[in-house]
Formats: sequence, structure tokens, C-alpha cells
Amino acid sequence: MRAIRTRSQERILNLLKTIKKGISAQDIYVELRNTNQSMGLATVYRSLDALKLEGIVQVRNLANGEALYSLAQQDKHHLTCLQCGVSIPINQCPVHDLEDQLESNHKFKVFYHTLEFFGLCSQCQVNQTTSIGQ
Repeated sequence: MRAIRTRSQERILNLLKTIKKGISAQDIYVELRNTNQSMGLATVYRSLDALKLEGIVQVRNLANGEALYSLAQQDKHHLTCLQCGVSIPINQCPVHDLEDQLESNHKFKVFYHTLEFFGLCSQCQVNQTTSIGQ
């Protein structure tokens, strides 16, 4: 059963459908304002929270604390560099069996999951080694 959505929620969903990557709430606010669909930033956050609870929007929190929102179409997995911030997608998922087991054992409906590893990318490792050697 689909929840009744507000006009603001529909506008945000339509925007997210056109953007194929994660976007911050502030950038959603700016994009909507640029297309004459202006709404308050607080309304953007409230709408995103409602869509998240419905399982339609997912949020990914970066190492710097920024939250990126996207449609919950697939699970997201990344390697994220703490030095330069590069985020490398991981295509395989090592936790789908665990997800099925958790749904069954706890009678919990999983909408999506995220898996993120934090460390240093190869370039930052080289840079770190170079700076230590000097």
C-alpha cells in the first residue's frame, strides 16, 4: 500500500529520478529553487525523512558528515578514502544472505542496506609514504 505523498515529496522524488547519484538536501533545495519549484530547506528535510521511512529514498553518510540522498533502487557499497574523499563503488554484495536471515529471524522488512569501508586509496597511500620519506 502506497502512502499518500505531499506535493513537496513528489517534487523531490521527480528530481531524484533525474539524478543518478546521491545528492545532499541542500543541493536538492538549490535544484528545486533553480527550476521554480521553491520550498523551504526544512520542508526538504521533512520530505526526505518521510520518503526514507517509506523505503523509497535512502541516505548515505559520508566520512565528512554530509548526507547524500538517492532513490532506494539498489544496495550501495563503497570504499571511501578518509584523506581525499574519493568513493569507489563495490559491485558485489557480501551480505545478501545475512539480510535474508535477519528478515526471517527478526520478522523485519529490510528496504535497503549500505556497506562502507573507510581507509586510504592507493594514491593517498603513495602520497603518505612519499611525505614520510622526506
